[in-house]
Amino acid sequence: MTVPAGRRPLGAALARPAVLVLAGLWVAGPLLPLAVQAFTDQWFFPDLWPARWSLTGWRQSLGPRSRLAEAVATSVGIGAAVAALATGLGAAAGRALAWHRLPGRRLIELVLLAPVLVPPFAVAMGAQTVYLRAGLADSVTGVILAQVPAATAYATLLMSGVWAGVDPALERQARTLGAGPWRAFREISLPQLRGGLTVAAMFAFLISWSDYLMTLLIGGGVVTTVPLLLFATAAGSGNQAATAAIALVTIAPPLLLTALAARQLAGRDTALLGVGR
Repeated sequence: MTVPAGRRPLGAALARPAVLVLAGLWVAGPLLPLAVQAFTDQWFFPDLWPARWSLTGWRQSLGPRSRLAEAVATSVGIGAAVAALATGLGAAAGRALAWHRLPGRRLIELVLLAPVLVPPFAVAMGAQTVYLRAGLADSVTGVILAQVPAATAYATLLMSGVWAGVDPALERQARTLGAGPWRAFREISLPQLRGGLTVAAMFAFLISWSDYLMTLLIGGGVVTTVPLLLFATAAGSGNQAATAAIALVTIAPPLLLTALAARQLAGRDTALLGVGR
C-alpha cells in the first residue's frame, strides 16, 4: 500500500519531536536541579522543592570579593589563544594527512593523538616537570602551551576530514594561472574550510575552557580559571548556592558553543545536499 504524498503515519510524524524532547531532557535534566539550587537559600533533603528562595548565591559569586570575573577573563583569554594555535596547527596537519601520502602515516597519527590517548594525569605530571625546568610553570603562557597538544589532536582529526573534501587540483590550477601559494589557498581552499575552521576553533576553546588538571599542575594555583574556582568554591566554602551559580557560569559557554557548532555543521550539510542536487 502506497502512502499518499504529504501524509505520513502518526508514529513517524511524532518520532522526531519525541527524539528532540528526549535529547533535551538528557542534556538539560541534570542541569535543572543546579539551576534551582543557584536561587535557593534553604533546600534540604528529603524536600523535593526549596523551602526558601534567595539570590544570596549569586551575590556571593558575583560580589566584589569574588574572583569570578577575573577567572572568566583568564579562561576566555587562555581559551582564545589555545583555539587560535590549535586550529592553525590542526589545519596544517590535517592538510598534510589528507592530501599527501606521508611515510609512517599511522605513526604520525598516533603521535598526534598521544595527548588524548595517554592518561591525563600521567601527561600532566610529565609536563609539569618539563615546564618547571623551562621556567614556564605558574604562568598563563605555560598553561596555554600545556593545553595546546590535546586541542590540536582534536582539531587535526576534524580538519583532516574537512581537507579530504577539498579538491587539491583546484589549487594547482590556480598556481598554473599565476597565483602564489598564499593567494591560491586564500581564494580557493579557505572559503571551503571556513565552516570546519570555525567548528575546530570552538572545540579547541571548549577543551581549554573545561581543563582542570593541566591548569592546576602547570598553573600551580597562580593561574585561576573558572573550573579551578568552581572546585575551590565547592570544596572550601560549602555554600551550595554559590557553587551552583558558578557552575552555571561554567557550563554556559560550552552549551552556547555546542549549539553554534551544531548549527554550523547542519548548515554545512544542508549546503552540501543542495550542491549534490
